[in-house]
Amino acid sequence: MSILLNKGTRVLVQGITGNIGSTQTRWMLQYGTNIVAGVTPGRGCREVEGVPVFDSVAEAVAERQAEASVFFVPAPFVKDTLFETVDAAVRLIVVV
Repeated sequence: MSILLNKGTRVLVQGITGNIGSTQTRWMLQYGTNIVAGVTPGRGCREVEGVPVFDSVAEAVAERQAEASVFFVPAPFVKDTLFETVDAAVRLIVVV
């Protein structure tokens, strides 16, 4: 089995401004996860737990060089979120 992520992996949290996304972000940061950006469409230019929030994955990848993503989005939006993330060339995706 391969190790897919380590301390230096630059992680993006999609749905970071929601209740679950913000709570999980806080816990992941406490655990030591290297969260470099969050994405929630229409809520860019904010911060959650000190993490900058962007309107799109492409923006977050360009600005913060994210290389992995975790989703905390409602089920009806998972498919579009997945396609957006793949289009932005993020290679490691975790869907919760």
